[in-house]
Amino acid sequence: MAKHQINYAANGGLPVVLTTVDKLVQWGRSNSLWALSYGLACCAIEMMASGASRYDFDRFGTIFRASPRHSEVMIIAGTLTKKHAEFTRRLYDQMPEPKWVISMGACASSGGMFNNYAVVQGCDHIVPVDVYLPGCPPRPEALIHAILTLREQIGSEPLGAHRREIARKAEAAALAATPTHDLKGLLA
Repeated sequence: MAKHQINYAANGGLPVVLTTVDKLVQWGRSNSLWALSYGLACCAIEMMASGASRYDFDRFGTIFRASPRHSEVMIIAGTLTKKHAEFTRRLYDQMPEPKWVISMGACASSGGMFNNYAVVQGCDHIVPVDVYLPGCPPRPEALIHAILTLREQIGSEPLGAHRREIARKAEAAALAATPTHDLKGLLA
């Protein structure tokens, strides 16, 4: 029999954590993101570097997957052409709910320097985007920041019976919004 005794009352009480089921589920969802490795151009090299040993996405719980059916985050890294847009939407539709999208780089976010007939001027025409990541190409540190921003968004999303309805309305609003190439910014 052990001779030591722990006096919990001496240190302010029992070690108890109080939370709600919603916060516990959101914490679990936000800390175990599986990303679809979807590299289209030079931004994909930076995305691969973020998963390597120097930046190590695994410490954030983010693991790259090759299958859309096992992924919940799509990172569109690079130039999205109109020929490839149909496949992008098909992969997005194959992902299980809940799902999120990160647009990585200037080409994925707004078409970049390629303002021609063959390039989609922002992947938000094809799929709803949750986090835009600027740069040409963005550094792995910026992708880590985008993942942390997405984790904050996931932590504030509602759960419950109306979650799918809210997600569908958000997707419809994102696809109906003004395209990024039509926004004039400060020069308007």
